[in-house]
Amino acid sequence: MAPPSFDITSHTVCVMDASGHLGFNLVQRLLHRGYTVHATLQNYDEQHMFDGIASHPDKLKVFRSDPFDYHSIVDALRGCSGLFYTFEPPLDQPNYDEYMADVEVRAAQNVVEACAQTETIEKVVFTSSATAIVWREDRKSMEPDLDERHWTDVNFCRKFKLWHGVSKTMAEKSAWALAMDRGVNMVSINAGLLMADDLSLKHPYMRGAAEMYEDGVFVTVDLPFLVDAHICVYEDVSSYGRYLCFNHIINTHDDAVQLARKLTPSSLSQSDDYGKSFIEQRISNKKLNKLMVDFEA
Repeated sequence: MAPPSFDITSHTVCVMDASGHLGFNLVQRLLHRGYTVHATLQNYDEQHMFDGIASHPDKLKVFRSDPFDYHSIVDALRGCSGLFYTFEPPLDQPNYDEYMADVEVRAAQNVVEACAQTETIEKVVFTSSATAIVWREDRKSMEPDLDERHWTDVNFCRKFKLWHGVSKTMAEKSAWALAMDRGVNMVSINAGLLMADDLSLKHPYMRGAAEMYEDGVFVTVDLPFLVDAHICVYEDVSSYGRYLCFNHIINTHDDAVQLARKLTPSSLSQSDDYGKSFIEQRISNKKLNKLMVDFEA
């Protein structure tokens, strides 16, 4: 449950973009907890997806809000005390490539600036990725575990065309710089690979998967846990900075084969050494786990 001093019924929050797996489930869970929610969509034709999920019609308002249209962001944030922001690629540019970083940075800057200009905003929960943490030239020689104190090396990512890491790192760094400059209270969730039903090998997080596996840093997160983490860091007044978020690590042959079967079920047969090899975990989410000890979904 929320801390005793946290009155959920007095909070109106915005979820942007609400059309993806995380956004839609955040809207559902927030409504269930008693929040009033502003759900934003890039494609307003998708608003039917929210039909019937609010117990009272006044609890949910749906907005068309383009992250590249500053005024539409301001309209959606009006009257809100918090924002849950997750980037969904534009409908006309769905794939991560060398140009996506500029797109995602521009969107993040628009959103944070709009929050700075909205007097009612008290906290922003910014969804980033573990790919903004794990990629660096010296990652194999580092002694301590990787955690939210580490940042991906963008030049390393550019060298190996790890565009998801480039985009997430640049967007998050840009958001942090602007938030600190404008006095916006922001926390970020650096999520592992989301284990959604429609996950495929084409997901941009999967580029470099073999190397992440070999390094002991290939982490995944289930949707309910990811939603809980977002709400927990919003409601807990002590939350700060970045939070690496995952609840499983792919570090055995067993794990790798199961994931491969999920991604390409028709092309794999069981291996003779199934389950025998093990790679030491070299990534830690202790900070988030400590915060979530008393959280009740």
